[in-house]
Amino acid sequence: MEIKDLEKEIEQIKQRNAKVELDKKWETSGARKICICILTYIVVIIYSYLTNKINNIFLSSLVPVIGFTLSTVSLNFIRKIWEKHNN
Repeated sequence: MEIKDLEKEIEQIKQRNAKVELDKKWETSGARKICICILTYIVVIIYSYLTNKINNIFLSSLVPVIGFTLSTVSLNFIRKIWEKHNN
């Protein structure tokens, strides 16, 4: 291996490490946790409103699943804003 190849490889490792560090920072951030809580709460309100006449354990069990799924799907937008302020 030549020096230039090693330098390129080291640079790639540094870039990967920076990305991993940012991912870890996001996963433990308060902003992420608050967003998940808010989105889950909104889903529960809407879901409860739509199913208030139905008393079914299977439908009720969908609430956390739907809340979690929507929060993880929609958090990419919020994460990009967060990264601009935390990078």
